[in-house]
Order: sequence, then C-alpha cells, then structure tokens
Amino acid sequence: MTGERQALRDAVRGLLSGYSTRAAIDAPDGFDPALWTRLCSEIGVAGLAVPEPYGGSGATLRETCVVLEELGRTLTPGPMLGCAVLATHALLRSGDSEACARLLPDLCTGARTATLAFAGDPAEVPCTASAGGRLSGEVPHVLDLACADTLLVPARTGDTTILYEVAAEAPGVARHETSPLDPTRRLGVLRLTDAPARRIGGDTDLGGLRDLACVALSADQIGAAAYALAATIRYVRIRVQFGRPIGSFQALQHRLAGAHVRMEAARSASYAAADALMAGAPEAPALAAVAKVYCSEALQAIAAEMVQMHGGIAITWEHDAHLYLRRAYASAQLFGSPAHHLERLARSLCSDPVGVAGPGQQGVDHLG
Repeated sequence: MTGERQALRDAVRGLLSGYSTRAAIDAPDGFDPALWTRLCSEIGVAGLAVPEPYGGSGATLRETCVVLEELGRTLTPGPMLGCAVLATHALLRSGDSEACARLLPDLCTGARTATLAFAGDPAEVPCTASAGGRLSGEVPHVLDLACADTLLVPARTGDTTILYEVAAEAPGVARHETSPLDPTRRLGVLRLTDAPARRIGGDTDLGGLRDLACVALSADQIGAAAYALAATIRYVRIRVQFGRPIGSFQALQHRLAGAHVRMEAARSASYAAADALMAGAPEAPALAAVAKVYCSEALQAIAAEMVQMHGGIAITWEHDAHLYLRRAYASAQLFGSPAHHLERLARSLCSDPVGVAGPGQQGVDHLG
C-alpha cells in the first residue's frame, strides 16, 4: 500500500473509531447523515474518483476501495457504494458533461445523494422509456433508495439502454423499503409509473458498471472479513476452556490459518480486478467475476468461523458476530450470486478462452 493510501486508510479509520453501527441501523434512512457529511467534507470519500473540474480529487478506483475496506470493517451504513461508486461512475461513464457538471459537485460534498437503479444483471433492464421520456417499470434491490435525492435509472429505448435522471419525489415514483437480511445495508424496490425523466448521455454500458460494482463490493467484503478474523483471533486468545485459552488448541489454529489464507487470496483477487479495471485490460470482466466469487465465499466462511468460535454469545443480538454473518450472506447475492458469476466465467471460457487468459487465468482455473 502506498503512503497516500495508508494515510487515507488511517484518516477513515480514525473518523470511524468509536462510531456506533447499531445506532445508525435504527436511524430513519439506516445511516448517520452527520457521519456521511464528515466523511465527504473532511476526507472527500464521495469525490475520490471524480475529476477535479467536477469537484473531486481525481484519484483512482484503488483509493475508493481503501475507503470501502474501512467501511466494511465496521459495517458502517451509508451511501458509499450506491452513491459514491455506482451513481457517480454511471454519470462519469455517460459522457454527458452537462449532467456531470450539474450533479457531481453536490454528490462530492454530500449535499446530494443519488443511487443507480440497477439490480446487477445487464441483460435485465426492467424499465422502459416512452417517446416523451417518461419511465415505467420496477427495479428490485436498489441500494440506498430511501435516502437518494436523485435516481439514475437505465431504461430501454428501442434497442439501446439509456441512462435517465429522475427526481426521487417526482410524480409516478414509488419507493418501498424491503425487509433486509443485513440491517446495515438498506435495499428498496423502485416502481416507476409514467415518471418524468431527463435523458443523460447515450447508450449505457451496464456490463462495465456491473464489473465495477463487483470489484467495489469485494473491497467491502475483504474489510469485513479482515475484521471478523481479527476479532475471532482476539477472542480465542482470552477465552479459557479446560484451563487454557482455546486459541492454544491445534484444531482451532488450523481453522484460523485456513481462514487467513482464504482472506489473503480474496484480497489478491480484489486488488487484481481493481487494477485490471483501471487499466482497461481485456481480462477485467473475468477478474471482476473472480473477485466476486472469491470475496463472497471468503467472507461467508470467515463470518461462520467467527460465530462458531465465539460460541453462544455470537448468536445473541448484543454481539456483532451475527451482523457480519448477515452482511456475508446478503452481500453474496448483490450484483449476482457466486454461482451466477461462475456460470458467466464458464461461458466466457467456452466462447472466448483467449479473451479471459492472462493474469486472471490461474484464478479462473482454480475456481473451476
């Protein structure tokens, strides 16, 4: 990690120290707006990937992933993934300079929040646009829907997919919050009925946004996995059974060593996918799928070990172990399940084996 990224990590971790995730869960929008404002104003987390002319810092995806790792460590709720990653990159990729100049500065400061109404499958675009630019359709599993001021909605227009801007309070817009498995990450269902919309840019590359979402989510997952593993190691060192700390038992040591190896493999997959996306490498889609699979399965396995090794206290509401387990299983289904991405990798290997070869090939072979 470079010195600048280390400093960014320390700044975010310092701001989050002493923060209560449980208090944010009970907030109306499921997160602490004051904390989000501080993250945006003091550290600039929402504008990391935004060019300076639009009010950002012009950093890279890797810096965004550093922030996501830290937020994942503490399961901090907030619109980082839905707003600062998906909505922001959808605007930047649209090529619409007018929309970027109008929306991005407020997104960077936290004065405005936005979300991308995209469930994760580029082949499924449930909304359609009429000739008059009005949208109809229903999108499930929309991140940060309840707190968004602006909705960015991909919609079918003939044979193309166009991005549209919809005001959250516009007529014809209905937002319904779902009952989440993971209370630290709110999801909602968006229903549009002839809702007025404003076109942004041209044809939208949802496949590229899906790959970006998978890589960003993988950073959040390795942050959660790293904390869950560290907390478990701390506990087994102090939990005494049969007159000795349970961490001295060889069986538990082997399980924790396996969890560490799994976590580091997931971290490598996440970093490799982020670097490939930044470089525009041809193997980037395959590496994004590998990161989604590895990091989802790693967090599920490590969170399960956290629950088991903490014993009975881990299944009480007062302990955080169950929150990490909930995050693990809920995150695995975001933007496509691991099984879905394995199937996507298999199709890519069968149809274009050369296109997914290279740095990502070893990981793909291992998964197979």
